This record gives sequence, structure tokens and C-alpha cells, in this order.
Amino acid sequence: MIAELLPLTSDTAHVLHLAESVPGGTVPDPGAGTAPPGFEGFITIMQWIRWGSLGICVIALMVGAATMAINARRGEGGEHLGKLGIILAAVVIIAAAVSLVSTLIGSGSGGTA
Repeated sequence: MIAELLPLTSDTAHVLHLAESVPGGTVPDPGAGTAPPGFEGFITIMQWIRWGSLGICVIALMVGAATMAINARRGEGGEHLGKLGIILAAVVIIAAAVSLVSTLIGSGSGGTA
């Protein structure tokens, strides 16, 4: 079944060979499992870190825009465009990390908690 879904290369052939060599011919399914006791605290801390880091990025965007406005009067406004791009890239990375962690831990909070 897996062989039909994957293009057959030397790597996929090796993985298929390893999967077939497992006793019983199938890889056991560990199931969804449950979070260990106290894991809700970890999720809460991760949510605080998310909102704190996004808040810092918003403040950095405001400071960067204000600096650009002040320096534009002096004729130097375009020099801060790179810094704004870095801040926006940080926002994208934070949002991607939040989505990835939410998916992995299955909290279902996404970006709205």
C-alpha cells in the first residue's frame, strides 16, 4: 500500500524493506496516547511565550516605523526597511512555530488561545 503512494527510489525502497522486516510484517501503531499529568501547565506557558513574543514584535514594528518617520525628515528613512523585514520574518517564524507545536501536542488552540 505504501509503495503505491511513494515514488520508488533507493531511499524509499530501503524504508519499505525495513518496514517489511519487522516481525509480523506491520509496524505497531502506538495510538494517540494521552498527555502526562501536569502538561496543561506547559501548554499555558507556551501560550504566554507566544503572546509575549508576538507583543514584542508589535512593539518593535511600532518603534521601527517611528524611527523611519523621524529619519525620513532627515532623508534617511529607507535605511530601516531591512529591520522591518527582519521583524516581519520573526512574526512569520513565531506563527509557524505556534502552528507546528499546536499540531504536535494536539492542544487544538492554534492561534486563538
